[in-house]
Amino acid sequence: VCIETIVLASHNPNKAQEIQMLLGNQFHVIPQQAFDIPPIEETGSTFEENALLKAKAVYDIIGLPVIGDDSGLEVVALNNQPGVYSSRFAGDNASDDDNIDKLLRKMHNIPTEKRTARFRCVVAFLGTSSDDQPVFFEGEWAGYIAKERTGKNGFGYDPVFVDLQSNLTAAELESDQKNKISHRGMAMQSLKSYLRGS
Repeated sequence: VCIETIVLASHNPNKAQEIQMLLGNQFHVIPQQAFDIPPIEETGSTFEENALLKAKAVYDIIGLPVIGDDSGLEVVALNNQPGVYSSRFAGDNASDDDNIDKLLRKMHNIPTEKRTARFRCVVAFLGTSSDDQPVFFEGEWAGYIAKERTGKNGFGYDPVFVDLQSNLTAAELESDQKNKISHRGMAMQSLKSYLRGS
């Protein structure tokens, strides 16, 4: 079995761990900081732009296959905020808790039936040749925003994002359950199928 090395254009160790689990041991996912590449500024206005921006910046430095992933939470009642600003919703150096606190504050008067939300993930893959066109994969996960945190697993907005099917927050799901239904799980399954076929 050929183990393919893929660099993840991200400084988020949780994301690297989750993507490694999703792609399986046929692939070896290495986060960009292993190459001392500083964080890449996300200046795009869409998930697609940011995913490609990150993948291209890292690819141009090391020339290995790269995954750029941009994902976020879109809340219908907030005009799809926080969107591409999900990780910095409460400011540039905001923690997950800061971002959740701001989200819950902004939504404190919104009734349950209007708390609809979705997680979106866009993955840009750049292969081994600079002539390669990027290939994009996308996944979505429908749910709603809880009024308080529940669960200890996951990261980001997981403790307040309720999955419609199970009625549990993403943080209450075990990682193997989450990976079967999550936005990133779907995008990575598509990427995995593509890599196996290429």
